Amino acid sequence: MKIETFEMERLQSLWENVVECDLSESGTRAVSLRELVDWGFDLASLMSTPLGYSQTNGTIALRESIARMYPGASADHIMVTNGSSEANYLVYAALLENDGHVAFETPNYLQTKGLGTYWSGRPVEAFRLRFDASWEPDWEEFERAVRPGCKLVYVTNPNNPTGKVLSNAARERIVRRCEQAGAWLLSDEVYIGSEIDRPQTQTLYGTSERVVVVSGLSKAFGIPGVRIGWLVGPPWLAAEAWRLHDYTTIGPGKLSDAIATFAVREDIREKLFERTRRIVREQLPLVQAFAQDSGGKLEFNTPDATAMAFMRWRGSGTSAEICKRLLEKRSTLVVDGKLLGLDGFIRLWSGAPRDKLVEGLRRFSEELRQPVR
Repeated sequence: MKIETFEMERLQSLWENVVECDLSESGTRAVSLRELVDWGFDLASLMSTPLGYSQTNGTIALRESIARMYPGASADHIMVTNGSSEANYLVYAALLENDGHVAFETPNYLQTKGLGTYWSGRPVEAFRLRFDASWEPDWEEFERAVRPGCKLVYVTNPNNPTGKVLSNAARERIVRRCEQAGAWLLSDEVYIGSEIDRPQTQTLYGTSERVVVVSGLSKAFGIPGVRIGWLVGPPWLAAEAWRLHDYTTIGPGKLSDAIATFAVREDIREKLFERTRRIVREQLPLVQAFAQDSGGKLEFNTPDATAMAFMRWRGSGTSAEICKRLLEKRSTLVVDGKLLGLDGFIRLWSGAPRDKLVEGLRRFSEELRQPVR
């Protein structure tokens, strides 16, 4: 079986560096190396560092620093990867065989839909988050999907693309059901730290022996370019992921490991998270005003976190058609909700550089005013 094409990633790969206004991303505008140096990153000491191989599962210093973010974890529970996407890949490869299906929250980051089908040998079973219930799960669909025979359940919390944070009751229900079904729960937590007007989201790690967490520097940390992610799970799973990692990228870059070790320090981590929250709080009102001025063509539930707005399309034609018009006529890239598992919606990047966001919203507004031919 060949793995299916990851359509959203392919769309971005083709166009994000070509269009004039890229509003397709999902983190905040990236931190510069100068900002990290201003906060105390010792770049000068690295200038004479030989650029050889680093520790392939992450240096002990980095893994120990990451472990402090998760109650009860040690360096042996951590596997450092090249981005959280690779962490997802390794978890699926380590846990899945042809002996069960994957249950998948939707809308979501569809990398793991393709991985679930590929590694389990059968289609994933989705359970929806409901727009009309402020993005709470459809519990009937959840119960049908997460049953005996389910091997793994994938959620993003905070959710990509809705920005929804699971309620305490929802967290407990999901964990309890996974334990009853004998399923692993994979919690993708790359957006923890991007909360808008609420306390920082608690990790699901430690709520059950069957919970595995993936995260990384790309989203709430605002450092996607160093390509550092990680998984947190039982030591045997971290070791198995390390074994499989020898067949993929082997290890993270030496400079990336050093930057990550600095970034995950508690004091620096909080500075990075506050930077992200500030950007989101300042720019979300621009998107809210844009939606309010759309003449009823766009509506969305205000996100709890993340630098995205996932808007329901209420205009003429399909969401795919308006996304295509924006790309072809306005050189503006947004993501059709179908590529995130929910047709009729549009994902827009509220964490873009402010000038690009303002210009992209202007172009989007102009296109909304055009008659549909």
